[in-house]
Amino acid sequence: MANTKELEAIRKKQILDATIQQIAVRGSAQIKMDDIAKASKLSKGGIAHYFSSKDDILTNAFKSYFDFIFQTVKDEALKYDDPREILSGFTPLYDRNSPEIETAYPVLLDFMAAAVHNSIYRKIFQDWVDKWIEILKGAIDEGIKRGIFKNIDSRHVAQTISAIYQGIATRWFLCNESHSSEWAIQSFKSAIQGVLKPYMV
Repeated sequence: MANTKELEAIRKKQILDATIQQIAVRGSAQIKMDDIAKASKLSKGGIAHYFSSKDDILTNAFKSYFDFIFQTVKDEALKYDDPREILSGFTPLYDRNSPEIETAYPVLLDFMAAAVHNSIYRKIFQDWVDKWIEILKGAIDEGIKRGIFKNIDSRHVAQTISAIYQGIATRWFLCNESHSSEWAIQSFKSAIQGVLKPYMV
């Protein structure tokens, strides 16, 4: 039988997972505490025991879900040893067969829209983007160390590559009828190669 701390962690995850699914289907502005309670199979009183408000739930749901997405894609990219393969190794972002895609992109785009007018959300987004940049920067720094790249401003280049990924990803998801996964993967690999070309040894 789970102890109190374990039960609390289970219940919180149950609530946050249900919230993410509701955001993906309805949008964060449209969901109510009743929706979260029904989706999580808990009472509103039970939810209030763990979270003080809808905003508290949404903030924690976004943070925990983004951490999950980050770790999943990071683990895939870091399977490679060659820094150049790491830099172009985020192909899971463009896999329409992934069951996570139809949740991840609606949640991300909903969150980005909300972050325009919410300073807490904007800080969460900035911190999340910085974590992606740090992976890319680490790969570039390793490439410099191995003599693959010239001694360059690795953070600046990492920011550029990160922006390429994000821009192509949102276009790919929102314009899926005319922008295939093949287009997305070829485009980001070509763009990244173009960014790196002046810095290759």
